[in-house]
Amino acid sequence: MISLQWLNLDTPGVFPPVEQAMKDPDGLLAAGGELTAEWLLSAYQQGIFPWFGENEPILWWSPDPRFVLFPDQLKVSRSLSKNIRNMEYRVTMDLAFEEVIHQCALQPRKNQLGTWISQQMIDAYIELHTLGQAHSVEFWQDSTLLGGIYGVHSGRVFCGESMFSKVSNASKIALFYLCRFLEMNKFELIDSQVYTEHLSSMGAGMIPRKAYIQLLKQAGPIDMPVSWTRAFEDALPSIKP
Repeated sequence: MISLQWLNLDTPGVFPPVEQAMKDPDGLLAAGGELTAEWLLSAYQQGIFPWFGENEPILWWSPDPRFVLFPDQLKVSRSLSKNIRNMEYRVTMDLAFEEVIHQCALQPRKNQLGTWISQQMIDAYIELHTLGQAHSVEFWQDSTLLGGIYGVHSGRVFCGESMFSKVSNASKIALFYLCRFLEMNKFELIDSQVYTEHLSSMGAGMIPRKAYIQLLKQAGPIDMPVSWTRAFEDALPSIKP
């Protein structure tokens, strides 16, 4: 039986090989470390992410299989396509990252009490956003933020962290625009980490962790504009359902 490894604070960002993750669907790999940009970016580059509840140590995971969505395989239902074309809304990128992550923390989750998006998590991902490594897509009606999604940019992979909706289809529409934008910029996939019925209905599926790690390594860096906001605005006229 593999025992849980505790990370050494003297060697920031150093994790055990993902193959050492516990042999269960969630893939618990290690505990400890810190939620700093250095630790987080190193983790994502290796196919590892943090996920833990209040009063728990920082826990790091690498599931096998991995739940992913290839942008060009996004499924857009007839009703969603109609909403994309006809609803009164606007979408933006990186204009309200902090509000999106706070709203995701407040979003009720099926079979889940409370939230794993603690203030410690919020602060860490806001730091990544400040460094240009975390991004959000926002769904607005008039001047009210009613949906969105945020995640971390690691090479040609976008690691989706969470989404929220206050009106029907708001997060799905945000995901649609994110997928099209990433596809236009030659991203390989969106890492959805663990299974959700919501994303499965939109085309996400399981791949072996080994295949995911290989994609992560082969994808390499990508040359993106400094301002994702401006790049997203420029891409909008070309995005159609």
